[in-house]
Amino acid sequence: MDQDGLYQRQVIERARAPVHAGPLDGATHQGEGTNPMCGDRVRLGVTLDAAGRVVTVRHQTRGCAICVASADMMADLAPGRSVAELGVLSRAFTDMLRTGGDAPNPELATFAGLHRHRSRIRCATLPWAALDDALNESKEG
Repeated sequence: MDQDGLYQRQVIERARAPVHAGPLDGATHQGEGTNPMCGDRVRLGVTLDAAGRVVTVRHQTRGCAICVASADMMADLAPGRSVAELGVLSRAFTDMLRTGGDAPNPELATFAGLHRHRSRIRCATLPWAALDDALNESKEG
């Protein structure tokens, strides 16, 4: 199996059986992202600890396999990271998708091939935009 085939399989498997799907009771922050062009929609519940580090992320995602898998993998990577660290990771992920450069994390390498499919980049970045929405809520509130 070629590398793209392996990554496609990982996306499909994660989309079929997301680990972090569902509402988060007691979430301290919530965020949303929508893509009206394709109908993808992400709702996140996030819990931060007193030091401002993510404890838990749960998502409710309706969309394509790329969007669901991205949301679930993001929820894997977020715990233990600060808001600033997640901002850096999110920007590096977006840069990888746009340029085809190196993945900022081995798990996110799954999406590296999307740089060849520009119309699908928003599918992968939508959960990260929802996370940014949730975390910026804490700065405004």
